[in-house]
Amino acid sequence: MTNIRLTKPTIAVLETLLSATDDVPAWGLSICRDADLGPGTVYPILERLSERGWVTSHEETGPHPGRPARRFYEMTGTGRRQATEILEARRARRFGLGLAAGAT
Repeated sequence: MTNIRLTKPTIAVLETLLSATDDVPAWGLSICRDADLGPGTVYPILERLSERGWVTSHEETGPHPGRPARRFYEMTGTGRRQATEILEARRARRFGLGLAAGAT
C-alpha cells in the first residue's frame, strides 16, 4: 500500500474527493470550500495524491464564459480503494479506543 501521511487536512481532502460524483465533480476551489482549507494546503495535497496515483485531473471542456476553465479531480480506482481502506481502519481504531476508554 502506498504510504500516505494522514494529517487532518489530507483526511478532509480525501473525504471530499470520495464524496464527489459525476453530477457534482470535485474541482480545486470546491475542494477548498468543502474541506474548509486554503488553496495553499489543498493543492500540495492534490499534487502528492496525484504523484502516488490516487488522483487524476482534467481541465473543464464545456463552456466557461467569464472565468478560466476549472480543473476537475477524481480518485483513481486504486486511490478510492486504498483511501477507503485506510480511512475505515482509522475510524475502527478510533472507535475501538473510545470503547476501551469508556469500559473502565
